[in-house]
Amino acid sequence: MLEKIRDGSQGVIAKSILVLVILSFAFAGVSSYLGSTTDEPAAEVNGDMITKAELEQAYQSERSRMEQQLGEMFAALSADERYLESIKQSVLERLVADKLIDQAAKTMGLRVSDEQIINAVKTEPAFQTDGRFDNDRYQAILRQLGYQPQAFRDMMRVDMTRRQLTAALIGTEFVLPGEAKQLAELQGQTRDVRYLLVDSAPFFATAVVSDEQVKNYYDANQGQFISPEMVSLEYVELNAADFAKNSPVSDDEARAYYEEHKVQYVSNEKRLAAHILVMPGTDEAAAKTKAEDIVKQLDNGADFAALAKTHSDDTLSAEQGGKLDWFEPGVMDPSFDAALFALNKGQHSAVVKTDFGFHIIKLLDVQAGATVPFDDVKAKIVAQLQDKHAVDQFYSLQSKLADTSYEVPDTLSETAKAVGVDVKTTTLFSRDNVPAALNKPDLVKAAFSDTVMLKGLNSEVIELEPNHVVVIRIKEHRDSGTMALAEVKDSIVERLKQERANDAARAKAQELMAQVKAGATDLAFVSKVKLARDAQDVDAAIVGKAFQMPTPSSTAVVDIVALANGYAVVALDKVNAAEGVSDELVNALKQRLNAQYSEADYRGLIDSLKANAKVLYPVAE
Repeated sequence: MLEKIRDGSQGVIAKSILVLVILSFAFAGVSSYLGSTTDEPAAEVNGDMITKAELEQAYQSERSRMEQQLGEMFAALSADERYLESIKQSVLERLVADKLIDQAAKTMGLRVSDEQIINAVKTEPAFQTDGRFDNDRYQAILRQLGYQPQAFRDMMRVDMTRRQLTAALIGTEFVLPGEAKQLAELQGQTRDVRYLLVDSAPFFATAVVSDEQVKNYYDANQGQFISPEMVSLEYVELNAADFAKNSPVSDDEARAYYEEHKVQYVSNEKRLAAHILVMPGTDEAAAKTKAEDIVKQLDNGADFAALAKTHSDDTLSAEQGGKLDWFEPGVMDPSFDAALFALNKGQHSAVVKTDFGFHIIKLLDVQAGATVPFDDVKAKIVAQLQDKHAVDQFYSLQSKLADTSYEVPDTLSETAKAVGVDVKTTTLFSRDNVPAALNKPDLVKAAFSDTVMLKGLNSEVIELEPNHVVVIRIKEHRDSGTMALAEVKDSIVERLKQERANDAARAKAQELMAQVKAGATDLAFVSKVKLARDAQDVDAAIVGKAFQMPTPSSTAVVDIVALANGYAVVALDKVNAAEGVSDELVNALKQRLNAQYSEADYRGLIDSLKANAKVLYPVAE
């Protein structure tokens, strides 16, 4: 808990601290400190109630955390109500686990004294200023969080008591050095293998499946042929981009816009620059002195071009008397740019320092900014005006769309007439194959909602993209159910033919394996020396089989393994010991194993407590 407060307080943003504290305590089952306990129960653990309010608070905290972690991916996942329900159920199970731990800690007599809480508060960096406890800061943070000191200390007591039990359990785990080293050596092991592929494709072409076999398979496996819930939609769509295509703009309107915004169509002033560059080298002071001496010579009437040819370290421009190019404002280094545009034609600057060195800049010529002719920008202006007209039309029609679809909720005909577009339709689709143009989380959620799917009402206005919205309603709803044999016959035939092809490929592989074991040497094996567990250039199934096979003795160990499109005969010739197992790798494995063991201990504790507890779920969540 305190760690989360510490992290949040560093941003000095009260809302961030509040979110972090909610995340910490939402799963602690401590909202009873803050409100009524008469809410409906979401679960009861040995008679102790977890309220629906506590569950909702914890669920919203978890949902916010996942939104931050997954971003747009969470928006897509959350369109499925079943996914959100699974999250809520997992949150409820965490609350139950916390309640079990709290009860176990109480039974064991674990306590946290007032002195321990005070010490934890005083040593918490979030409440310190310059390394010392600051009571004013402590009180201010609590006020920002909306907690009274006593309520806050009560929450700390719950959290610290719980951690006594879990920390003691997890802290007893350890990993022996030899255990980690053995695992590292096992993971670093390589193997010399040979393999022979047996493709199922040739056998597929000759496989025959009868109608009776298809029917028998269908009857025995109807659970495989459950169609998902599907809907087809009617929808009215408004897209500003469509309006822009048909938005006429007259020459007079475009000309008027040009005249009104003429300042936007003036090209920048350009200046032709020359410079003498003195690069710092290893002695910056000497370089600056040299540049200042050149300025003095120019002030006394020396020729700029001649000095550039003699003294400039920019050899390319030096050949041209220091001449560079035409520049608009903002192109060059800010210091160079400021000096150049402060000069009058023919003047030179004082010494100007940039990342390249020391410059003396001369303004050779000026090309004044000019107004771009109307004809050169006409197409751009027309496109801008079309977009503006389209957006204006879009927002005007969007209001009609919202009002009419709400006022006449059982049809889209009136809505389409009001906004001057046609009602569009979709074919049947499930949550997993939404038409690409409509595949947005908010739309999918609305399409399968009670309001649209079951009540048959128009949806609210749904934004697909900026300036692109739709209103949808159900056209057809089809519940999930078993598909007819005719619908799935072709797929069953394909499946059965593939099974027969696989059987034939397996039989062929077994035949080849027998030949290898009998000493055959004329088979076209592919050899792989020092095959590693993470090899990417060999089929993963072959790699897995190679590392499952026992260490060979005088002869190779031979076996077969199923592949995606057939089988392979795998011969293991040699097991090679790991090379270069470092202490860093062993230590990393120790940490990983320790974490895994600790997690297993925690899960085992919860399972044990739950097995001996009375946990009720009065309200389905």
